[in-house]
Amino acid sequence: MAQVYLLVAGVMLCSTPACSLGQNLSGIPSQENREISTYLWWMKRIPSQLCLKERTDFKFPWKRDNNTPIQMTQGTCYHHLILQQISNLFNTEESRAAWNNTLLDQLLSRLHHSLEQLWKQMDKDNLACPYWETVVRKYFQGIHRYLKGKEYSLCAWEVVRVKIGECLSLM
Repeated sequence: MAQVYLLVAGVMLCSTPACSLGQNLSGIPSQENREISTYLWWMKRIPSQLCLKERTDFKFPWKRDNNTPIQMTQGTCYHHLILQQISNLFNTEESRAAWNNTLLDQLLSRLHHSLEQLWKQMDKDNLACPYWETVVRKYFQGIHRYLKGKEYSLCAWEVVRVKIGECLSLM
């Protein structure tokens, strides 16, 4: 049975375009990404195989091959904005209703810690992120619309949880 879950998770992960710039540009240790991803994994409430029909492509708007060198150097901005939007997404009443609150609080705490580190790095490097801010915000607006359209069902949250984990694992 565990093999079925791994297969389904693999299919869900491979069914969308990659969410990363192709390398860790953010200055945040990959260990922290793994910790955030681990909390997301622990939050799983229902088998992903039950939610296959709910999958959707949130049309992640950037890929490694369409980023300019200037954009590539702003990996810290990109990472900060992604984590901020993830935090905003999971810091809602709807999220509290869907997830184990203890795990959710741990996830939000880890996100907050990572965001503080990234903010310090951005301040030190005097980075501004107008392009990434617009792109990331539009992407997450699509996720919010999807959840609302699915009435914040457990399967909708499961799809989003997997997508967010996918993005973090590729950063």
